[in-house]
Amino acid sequence: MSGASLVITTVLAVLAVGLLIVERGTPDPRRIAVIAALAAAATAGRLLFVAIPSVKPVTVIVLVTGAVLGARAGFTVGALTPLLSNVALGQGTWTPGQMTLWGLVGVTGALLGPVCRNTRGLALVGAVWGILFGWGMNLWDMAVLGPTFTWSTFVARAGTSLWFDVAHAVGNIVFALVIGGGLARLLVRYRNRITTHIVWSAAVDGDGVRTV
Repeated sequence: MSGASLVITTVLAVLAVGLLIVERGTPDPRRIAVIAALAAAATAGRLLFVAIPSVKPVTVIVLVTGAVLGARAGFTVGALTPLLSNVALGQGTWTPGQMTLWGLVGVTGALLGPVCRNTRGLALVGAVWGILFGWGMNLWDMAVLGPTFTWSTFVARAGTSLWFDVAHAVGNIVFALVIGGGLARLLVRYRNRITTHIVWSAAVDGDGVRTV
């Protein structure tokens, strides 16, 4: 298998597995509603800052979603955002790569939950993902569009995209410091409210009283 084929197969497999796990999750109207709202907010943020290349609040929103609501929610918001926003910006071969990478951003938020719920930690992880996202998209574009797929062409491609990757990283730091803490606190309160409601309903039902 060539390097390009390996990249394409891996990206599509990760996306397919992630979407399958999301689809098999236990449906909860409250969680679905907040996930839809977060995806809509990330989509709106991407469209709002379309005039500033690579500077978008999407990565921070997805990281916080994963850190507070878990990997499934983080992956969902990450994968949905480019799918929805590209309806306006343009769908293309880049969409699966963006869906997979932002989905993995959400999973990273869940794995590094305590770090990403801290504003400075969120800024650091966001900065790292600003660079990794650019490298990942370079690999994906090279694999899909060619014309060659070698280490030297990747280095050359990374050099040409460096400005955009740095802009993404710096933008993530700014958004983390400006909106990250407030968004995390808001989602923590919402998560606790849902959890408390579920526990209380289960306790009441256990006593033979039906809840509505």
